[in-house]
Amino acid sequence: MKLLFATQNEHKASEIRALLPQGFELLSLNDIQYTQDIPETAETLEGNALLKATAIFEHTGIPCFADDSGLEVAFLHGKPGVHSARFAGPEKNDRANSEKLLSLLEHAPNRDSQFRTVIAYVDGTEPRYFEGFVKGTILTDFRGDQGFGYDPIFLPDGFDITTAEMTSEQKDAISHRGQAMRALVPVIQEHVH
Repeated sequence: MKLLFATQNEHKASEIRALLPQGFELLSLNDIQYTQDIPETAETLEGNALLKATAIFEHTGIPCFADDSGLEVAFLHGKPGVHSARFAGPEKNDRANSEKLLSLLEHAPNRDSQFRTVIAYVDGTEPRYFEGFVKGTILTDFRGDQGFGYDPIFLPDGFDITTAEMTSEQKDAISHRGQAMRALVPVIQEHVH
């Protein structure tokens, strides 16, 4: 069965390919030479994931899913959330985003946060949503050089290393995207049988 992941990020695509059972061919936007920008104009992770999945499903007719992820900080009432990638400006600068967050939390009594991913799956029937999350704490300084985004300042619950200090295997084991994907897989399998 062909399945389309509405992403140009091959790291994300390979992470998902590893979770899919045999019998699935996962295509990314690169595989179908889709280079147009899909505006993420919704104010929620669910809304942005649905915008992307719907646009690609309508373009190709292939069952499609898309994800949107964000860091939600309790002290900031869930921000940066849907704006995580552009928190410090439109240029999507990971370091600037993290520095802005650290300055906003400088005197915060509560640094609890979570990475959350929402996947929207569109196949011509009712769209379905799946989510995963990793709870943790925002540190006061950068640690580690693996990963991307807010990884160097995010300490997952139950760990003494940041997600930027983890191996890719360690990070994949607790991945919020992986959790959402594992919830999606049984639904996709139903359509094959």
